[in-house]
Amino acid sequence: MAELSLFLPDEMATVVTGRCFAQALSADTEKYTVALVMYLQGNLGTGKTTFCRGILQGLGHQGTVKSPTYTLVEPYVLPAGAVYHFDLYRLRDPGELEYLGVEDYFDDGLLCLVEWPEQGRGVIPSADIRGALRAENKGRRLVLEGITERGKKVMAVFSRLAKQVTILQP
Repeated sequence: MAELSLFLPDEMATVVTGRCFAQALSADTEKYTVALVMYLQGNLGTGKTTFCRGILQGLGHQGTVKSPTYTLVEPYVLPAGAVYHFDLYRLRDPGELEYLGVEDYFDDGLLCLVEWPEQGRGVIPSADIRGALRAENKGRRLVLEGITERGKKVMAVFSRLAKQVTILQP
């Protein structure tokens, strides 16, 4: 399965979905099965950071997860590996990322979650998985699509796991 669409009725469902996604990343090992770049798109307040919080919690992070809107990137060193959470909303020119040494963040073996990826177009690598969140009724709709072979493999595992979580309804 390359694409999956889920209705998430509330914030808790979004966090649970992120935790489930984290399980798909490390399904057969204690470390990530693949290096992965995930794009997350959507309007302000649609749950991108909330979904990232669920992923980070699912990978073992115990502290708070804040949106890196002002810092651009928030690093997390976890038992399963490094995670870099980007929020490029305030970026005015993709060239600014080169001053941060952004290429170092996208090394093999890392998970990079990128909110507002269109702001870094031409500088950040292509996505393995593209995600979009949008408001729907009183909740939100999450659509995830595997783009690369790595992304499609993770999505196949995630699809199986998501069916086991009763809070998630297509």
